[in-house]
Amino acid sequence: MKPLLAIITLLTAANIIAAEKKIIRNTDRFELVYTMRLPELKGSGKLWIPLARTDPYQRFEILSISSPTPWHKTRDKVHQNELLVLHPNKATSGQQITIRYQVTRREKSAHIETGNPKKHLKAEKLVPINARFTQIAKKVTAKATSDLDKGKAIYKHVLEHMRYDKSGKGWGRGDALYACDSRTGNCTDFHAYFIGLCRAINIPARFAIGFSIPANVDSGTIDGYHCWAEFYAEGKWVPVDISEADKHPELASYYFGHHPANRLELSRGRDILPKPEPKAGPFNYFFGPHLEVDGKEVPLKATYEFKRLPIKK
Repeated sequence: MKPLLAIITLLTAANIIAAEKKIIRNTDRFELVYTMRLPELKGSGKLWIPLARTDPYQRFEILSISSPTPWHKTRDKVHQNELLVLHPNKATSGQQITIRYQVTRREKSAHIETGNPKKHLKAEKLVPINARFTQIAKKVTAKATSDLDKGKAIYKHVLEHMRYDKSGKGWGRGDALYACDSRTGNCTDFHAYFIGLCRAINIPARFAIGFSIPANVDSGTIDGYHCWAEFYAEGKWVPVDISEADKHPELASYYFGHHPANRLELSRGRDILPKPEPKAGPFNYFFGPHLEVDGKEVPLKATYEFKRLPIKK
């Protein structure tokens, strides 16, 4: 048994070392280039682009905005996300928009923030508060005595209940009921379910979305968004990332209470309604550009490139 135990120990240690290479602790610093090319436009349009915020854990600096059309900044009223609004038209068809910015990001742990956490108890379109979620949340937290322990019990439940799987239909909308029933999904689904269960037992919880920056290379492209959550307990916001914990079980303890430095938060919250308001209604969540022409949504792809920078002393 001893040789077998030694092999298991070595394999576990190797898995932990491999998983650790996917995260950057302490501080990360990088430049991002956010590029999109306007399609052929047959009328006047509006284009909304998310801009990251500066807070105690990330410093965001716009280096340049290259656009064929005038732009202005705005915020959504509820979550105070900053957005760029542009007004493309026929004359700007096929032209490119490029935003370059620089980010310094700190590893995040449980932290104090000003503001009333109770505003994060409200239901959202795809994250309801209902008797079913209340029943589940009470059951999985039955032995917990504090909100921190309850949050940890819900984290463990979601981790055991769900599996990261982007096959089939319905995933990727952050639909808490879909996540509960299908037991599969991506990061939006994992965290919608977690947030719904927390709120069902009066624990404030919130959603954020942005990029995860590869830790093992210093430049390249970013393959889509990543999202995560935080819940409020004992006077602090506690970060969690359950979908990453599912993909990297060796880091499950780390992802309860931490977000690594190699990421960028672009926006926070769900059902985001900026000014001017999109004809399509509130954004379910806001990660990529949203283009409307004559009031109709038009697909617009964006590319994201990064370059890691030296940490300033």
